[in-house]
Amino acid sequence: MDMEVFTQSAIKLSGQKKVYFDPFKITSEYHDADFIFVTHDHYDHYDEASIKKVMNKQSIFIVPKVLKEKVEGLSEIVIVVEPNKHYELDTISFDTLPAYNLEKEFHPKNKGYVGYNVFIDGTRYYIMGDTDVVDELKEVITDICFVPIGGYYTMDVTEAAAYINEIKPKKAVPIHYGSIIGDFSLQEDFKKLVNKNIEVDILLKEEEK
Repeated sequence: MDMEVFTQSAIKLSGQKKVYFDPFKITSEYHDADFIFVTHDHYDHYDEASIKKVMNKQSIFIVPKVLKEKVEGLSEIVIVVEPNKHYELDTISFDTLPAYNLEKEFHPKNKGYVGYNVFIDGTRYYIMGDTDVVDELKEVITDICFVPIGGYYTMDVTEAAAYINEIKPKKAVPIHYGSIIGDFSLQEDFKKLVNKNIEVDILLKEEEK
């Protein structure tokens, strides 16, 4: 699948299906989403203006419980998920992983925020959401990991690289920097810290002014 990363943690996977994660500050009118995954309810992950630019009448929403009522106001096709579950749809399957902070209050565990390890077209894509490196994530098996590196609200670049070196995906894609927290130089720091046998793909686009 083709992969795009827009601002912050907004991701698009394009193959037989078009799959979006956390649309944020989307500038084009796509309206091509087969699936829209949202990790949690913060404004830089749940952005209704951007969601309306990618969704259509057939789009399937996958969201944690905290977003159930909001998304049901947008669409009748909503799957509400919780952490540590496996879900099977017709053309896609996925596991939900917890996404939370250990010693910060921004993303409490009891909120039920999630990351998604999605299996589609023969490849596993793990979109971590806003999280620290917590015990439940240390045995994740995935091919491509979209990992937050900005720090403060999530793991920082050093923690992110160490995590990638531990779970050993084929490819790592840094996200959640370059906008609200963490400048673009972090991507090069991350690349230097990741083991050379793991490919680092820099996809995040600079925010349009």
